[in-house]
Amino acid sequence: MPAIRRHLTDLQDQGLVEARTERPSGRGRPQHVYALTERGEGAFPKTYSGLCVDVLRQVAALFGEDAVTQVLAARTAEQAQTLGAELPESLPLHLRAEVLARHLSEQGYDAVVDRVVEDGQETLYLVERNCPHLAVARQFPGLCAAELTLYEELLGTAVTRETRISCGQGCCRYRLG
Repeated sequence: MPAIRRHLTDLQDQGLVEARTERPSGRGRPQHVYALTERGEGAFPKTYSGLCVDVLRQVAALFGEDAVTQVLAARTAEQAQTLGAELPESLPLHLRAEVLARHLSEQGYDAVVDRVVEDGQETLYLVERNCPHLAVARQFPGLCAAELTLYEELLGTAVTRETRISCGQGCCRYRLG
């Protein structure tokens, strides 16, 4: 028992588990109940992308590739509706791009906006240095196409993808405007 307590204390010190004391419903002493923290939960492998790929593969097998496209389009429309309020057309493009990059970073894309000036002409780029959906994007390129559509809609300008992580490049780079 002491070894178990010592191990649980070590896990608590690392922020992997948290303890609380609960009274039993009947008689008896209060008991210590341990649960994983968010950090502890993150230490376990997640196979969400595998599940997503499997589901999309089944949708395609049962209903055809057009059904997958429709599912991705519906997801894009929902995202556009949710984010649209945060990106009003009254904001200049570079500010809308910054808000979008912040939102994407919160979702794991590690996105930034690069401003490049050549010959006195400024060009904006949205750069995603990580793809949180890489396994899905490699098997279903429609996901990347749907994101491109979303960015055009949210930013209200033409968006051209120049590089793509799912094709083996180091980042997804979009030229805005």
